[in-house]
Amino acid sequence: MSAPDPAAHVLDLPRRDARDKLTGATRYTVDRMGAGALHAAILRATGPAGRIVTLDLAPALSMPGVRGVAAAADAPGLHGIGVADHPLFARGHVRQPGEPLAAVAADTLDQARAALKAIVVEIDPDPACLTLDEAVAPGARLVHPDWRDYATLVEGGNRRDNIAWEARVDRGEVDAAFADPTMRIVESAYEVGRQSHVPFEPRAAVARWEDGRVHLECSTQAPWTVRRVTAEVMGIAPSQVRVTVPPVGGGFGLKFDCSIEPIAAILARKTGRAVALELSRAEEAASCLCRENARIRISSAIDPQGHIAARDAEVLMDCGAYGGEQVFLTTMTAHTLGGNYRLGAVRLVTKAVYTNTPPNGAFRACNGVYCTFALERHTDEICAQLGLDPLEFRRANVVGDGDIGATGQVFRGNVLGEMLERMEDASVPVLPALSGTLPDGRLYGRARTVGTWFVFVGPSSATVHLHDDGSATLVTAGVEIGSGSMAQGLPQIVAAQLGIAPDKVVVRQADTDASGLDMGVGGGRTTVSLGAASLEACAAVRAQLLEAAAEMLQTPASGLILRDGRAEIAASPGAGVPIPELVGRIQASLGPVAGHGAFTAPGEPAMPGCTAGHFIEAIDIPVHAVHEAEIALDPDTGHVEVLAYRVVQDVGLALNPRAVRGQIQGGVAQGLGYALHEEITHDAAGAIRQTGFETYRIPGALDVPRVEAILHEGGPSIGPLGIKGAGEVPILNVPAAIACAVANAGGVRVGALPLTPPRVLALLRGRGGRD
Repeated sequence: MSAPDPAAHVLDLPRRDARDKLTGATRYTVDRMGAGALHAAILRATGPAGRIVTLDLAPALSMPGVRGVAAAADAPGLHGIGVADHPLFARGHVRQPGEPLAAVAADTLDQARAALKAIVVEIDPDPACLTLDEAVAPGARLVHPDWRDYATLVEGGNRRDNIAWEARVDRGEVDAAFADPTMRIVESAYEVGRQSHVPFEPRAAVARWEDGRVHLECSTQAPWTVRRVTAEVMGIAPSQVRVTVPPVGGGFGLKFDCSIEPIAAILARKTGRAVALELSRAEEAASCLCRENARIRISSAIDPQGHIAARDAEVLMDCGAYGGEQVFLTTMTAHTLGGNYRLGAVRLVTKAVYTNTPPNGAFRACNGVYCTFALERHTDEICAQLGLDPLEFRRANVVGDGDIGATGQVFRGNVLGEMLERMEDASVPVLPALSGTLPDGRLYGRARTVGTWFVFVGPSSATVHLHDDGSATLVTAGVEIGSGSMAQGLPQIVAAQLGIAPDKVVVRQADTDASGLDMGVGGGRTTVSLGAASLEACAAVRAQLLEAAAEMLQTPASGLILRDGRAEIAASPGAGVPIPELVGRIQASLGPVAGHGAFTAPGEPAMPGCTAGHFIEAIDIPVHAVHEAEIALDPDTGHVEVLAYRVVQDVGLALNPRAVRGQIQGGVAQGLGYALHEEITHDAAGAIRQTGFETYRIPGALDVPRVEAILHEGGPSIGPLGIKGAGEVPILNVPAAIACAVANAGGVRVGALPLTPPRVLALLRGRGGRD
């Protein structure tokens, strides 16, 4: 009784949700608030730091239409990922501009906003740490003077002063390698700013109290996280929180955040009414958990044979006023900075630093994007200083079968080497050299970069119900955020396993009352983890179908197959029984046809003693990428045009090649924004300046070239059917490829992003590149 061949799962399946989204028929969170729901608004601090002297809510309660007001006393618990340092509302002290002080629910949004203005607020300002330099300076004022009192979820982290968390890798004799006189030492430093997610649907939640429990409908990537955090900050049992998720209008990591859902829940409990809370575009921009600003220092010791004998690196990540996801993300840098190349000794230190600025968070491929930028620029600088060919250096040094990563994990297969060869075969550049001058006088540059990311698996579950009309329902906690996993990938897996068409598979909206625990949609894990759980659930259903069919057809189950809505005798095509008939027979004798599956991976172990403060010891599923960019640089304006872009992506097995190519095109577009246009800055009080599309430039249609995508299959994977997550890795190499191409074109050292025209002109004129 074998399962279908993996190739049976592969389809260029169109998105089932595309028409409704294009025509406006999709009902997002705020479309579900219903008649009679109250509108909520949040009062936010305007300064970066201070002691709350007065917060008088009484005037707001007397305003027209106001039904309820909430503040810190209504949310006693602290929450956080790794370090529980974050209150829902400011408690005694303000630590960031935009920090919630109170919230109001009223009959209309205008009434709620008017009531906010009636609240009496007095804050005694404190000196603020607004930059990494200020925060890590000796004797710096502490953003969290009481940091020792916060609960932590794992041991280690070397917390101190304004260091919220530190993760380390120490493997081998790094200092000895750097002291060896035969080594050639290359040192580099880089700096990056913040990037905003800009999902078209802002964060939103609708809360109702039903039967003594709160029901939250919200735009989230992690319904089980919302359940847990809401319970923590309200001081109630998790079983008192139900979370359901309507269609999500984009996430990119922002919607792992849980900050507005508990506020809506508290106001719903206070008022006894449904409460809707949606951030305005300006609020969304000002409080967005951006990709963090960071500084990266890398040093490498290169032996006489051109191999990397040792690497020493430090990353300072600005986590803003609260640790949040940044504490967890300190782990990720080891797997990027230590993932592309074969290394001897390694020392990698990552510090998440508190500042009095809005918190940062997860963003597609997280800090891997800027770490890959730094690592690949550093690789080109190694080659430039030592007179080595950058393409040959990469071929000679990328990780291969049996090599170990930074934490001692063993890589399997020669995936990156094979992908470099595929790029070489596919590349037909405008000019044969890596740099030159085009006929129109612009400077030409080309670069090829490699990248390593990973899929973090974590627990997932799935239940499959097969009905007597031949359709199936898949129940999971998965959320469709635009990647296509729920709309395409999972229906394909279930359909192939049960021998039915994908459009016969209904994927139920995520509901924590109906589904089992799930880590959330992100990290490339959705199709992998939920797909594996769905395969296990389908196996139970297949067994029931084949057993019933064997009895009806008087044929051993091992000789039967499920296809085209029928159970058939493999040796006699056409001889069989329709699946609806089988289901009806099973229902009559045994009851409903259903199966349940669960999945997680134990996690790859790190080499004993080489990691400290890590949340993930080693990569569950490595995912590699090779990118090549060709650019034209105008020496008079500093404008960079992308002429061509090519990607070879490690996909394991492409379940839906069309969907994977769509993810690659989208990831490259988002990466081009980070490389060339997008940067969040702060004013003198630490508040974000870019609060709308007028001031925050994302790529338009004319900024993004057609992307040539080559899907590299067959790389080792513990994922079901050999698949790997395809949604995160497309952005990973983009800033690196563009920066290296610009450096080649202009003959300049690129050490900062984004490469806006003024910054490029400054580089060309020898004035550095950081304004």
